[in-house]
Amino acid sequence: MTTASVEEAVPRPTDAAAAPWRDFLFYFLRLGTLGFGGPIALAGYMQRDLVERRRWISKEDYVQGLALAQLAPGPLAAQLAMYLGWVRARIRGATLVSLAFILPSFLMVLVLSALYVRFGGLSWMQSAFYGIGAAVITIIARSAVKLVKLTLARDRLLWAVFIVSAVATAWTESEIIWLFLGSGVVVLLVRAPPRFTAPAGGALLGPGALGALLAAGETSLLAPSWPLLGRVALYFAEAGAFVFGSGLAIVPFLHGGVVSQYHWLTERQFLDAVAVAMITPGPVVITVAFIGYLVAGPLGALAAAIGVFVPCYLFVIIPAPHFRRLAGNRRVKAFVDGVSAAATGAIAGAAFVLGRRALVDLTTVVIAVLTWVVFTRFKKLPEPLVIAAAGVAGLILHRG
Repeated sequence: MTTASVEEAVPRPTDAAAAPWRDFLFYFLRLGTLGFGGPIALAGYMQRDLVERRRWISKEDYVQGLALAQLAPGPLAAQLAMYLGWVRARIRGATLVSLAFILPSFLMVLVLSALYVRFGGLSWMQSAFYGIGAAVITIIARSAVKLVKLTLARDRLLWAVFIVSAVATAWTESEIIWLFLGSGVVVLLVRAPPRFTAPAGGALLGPGALGALLAAGETSLLAPSWPLLGRVALYFAEAGAFVFGSGLAIVPFLHGGVVSQYHWLTERQFLDAVAVAMITPGPVVITVAFIGYLVAGPLGALAAAIGVFVPCYLFVIIPAPHFRRLAGNRRVKAFVDGVSAAATGAIAGAAFVLGRRALVDLTTVVIAVLTWVVFTRFKKLPEPLVIAAAGVAGLILHRG
């Protein structure tokens, strides 16, 4: 590979070209089937397996993919996988890798959704989710703490954004999208005020582009003959277009719409939906399939999954050819820092809102505290194992 090729704006699939396409695709199918631990863990697996061990992806391409996944809205692990697929085979690669990565967990959620609908009224399942819900609250709270350390540090401006977003989410019991965008704009104006001389097209991921991509995703998903499915798809497309950072960032957004606005789910069902996402591998946002199933059956699950993943797919394949130039743009970084701080605050606020519903007595409080202690003591313990233990505790301790 020549020096000139390294400097090209569009990265070439250098190391990945040596990987057999079938093996490359099968890796993401296996990761989507067995990859537990959340977005950070999944991103770590990709670095270990594809960059360090197999050398199918260059370090440079991986780092750029991770940066794009952090900058753009959407689930981090899924977008990183899409970008690495794009490096391997452009749009064809991004499309097939995204399907391989998402499909296993989607099918698992379909099965769990069917079982939930069939047996959800039974006391044993209610007792299991009684314990699981308490553990999930702890996991959401721990996620907020981790994101605070990663995104805020000692930056007073970001802390102010975080507090405003957390209080607003806890007070209104919903996620306010314009507060997210406004936070990004505020941090942008403080850190990198515009000079009104920048060339057109310099801010590829600004609010205008965000709205354009959202509109493109919504238009392609509209199904006029099935109003409910169309409404489900459009709502989750909006969620996928405005969620930054951890997959759990979608939780407060969905709570506001699914429970408070549309009344598709009860508080209990929504918390169960989050729990189902955490006991399955793959991206956490697959919880939308469970919600879609409860709203409109298998087709609802499919509409919700397509809706939430199409925007993040577009946010990968559209900027990918230009990302090397975009990644160093300090205005883009400032905007995303503000949105990420607001997203972290929303997760903290959601933990408070959902905690009031899940921690209903001394038993659930004890389960939540013990979950926190276990994760603090055993940092590498798989989350699904702890959630399963909480479900067993619920079966033993809860009397429905």
